[in-house]
Amino acid sequence: MSKNKHGHNTEPVENDDIEFTEVNPADNNVDIDDNLEAATERDETESLKDQLDKAIEANESMKKDYMFLMAEFDNFKKRTLKEKSELLKNAAESTLKGLLPIVDDFERGLNAIKDSSDVSAVKEGMELIYNKLIKYLSSNGVKAIESTGADFDSDLHEAIAMIPAPDESKRGKVIDTVEKGYMLNDKVLRHAKVAVGQ
Repeated sequence: MSKNKHGHNTEPVENDDIEFTEVNPADNNVDIDDNLEAATERDETESLKDQLDKAIEANESMKKDYMFLMAEFDNFKKRTLKEKSELLKNAAESTLKGLLPIVDDFERGLNAIKDSSDVSAVKEGMELIYNKLIKYLSSNGVKAIESTGADFDSDLHEAIAMIPAPDESKRGKVIDTVEKGYMLNDKVLRHAKVAVGQ
C-alpha cells in the first residue's frame, strides 16, 4: 500500500456497500440561493401582509368616519329644514300680526260710517287707513310699480288691451293702468295690468 505526502493511503478500497456521490460545489450555492430567495419571499409576504392589514384597518376607520359624517349631514339637513319651515311660518305670522291694527281701523271706520252723514269725514278716514296700509307695506319691502306713462316692460307689466295712441310719442307706452302691480324688494309680487298704446 502506498502513501501520499500527508501519510494517507492512496490505494483504492473496494467495498460494494459504500456509494460515493460526487459533490459539486455549485450545487451548494444553488441550495443557499434557494434558501435566501425563500427567506426573501417570506419577508416580502410578511411585509405585504402587514401593509394589507394596515390598509384594511385604515379603510375601516375611514368607513366609520364617513358614516359619522353622513349621519351628521343628515341631522344638519333635518335641522335646517325645520328652521326654514319655522322661519317661514313665523315670518307670515309677523306680517299678518302687523296687518291687524289696520283691520281694527277699518272696523272703527265702518262703525263710524253708520252714524255719520258727513262724506268728507268718511273720505278722510278712508285715506288715513289707506296711507297707514301703504306705509306698512312699504316698511315690509312692498312698493307699487310705476306704470302709467312708462315704457311697456313685459317683466313688470301685463298688457290686457292695446289702444290707439293719442300721438306718436305714446306708442309702446302704458296709457292706462287697470290694476296696480307691486314689487317685493326686487321681485315682482304682482304684474301691473295695463293698456298699451299702439
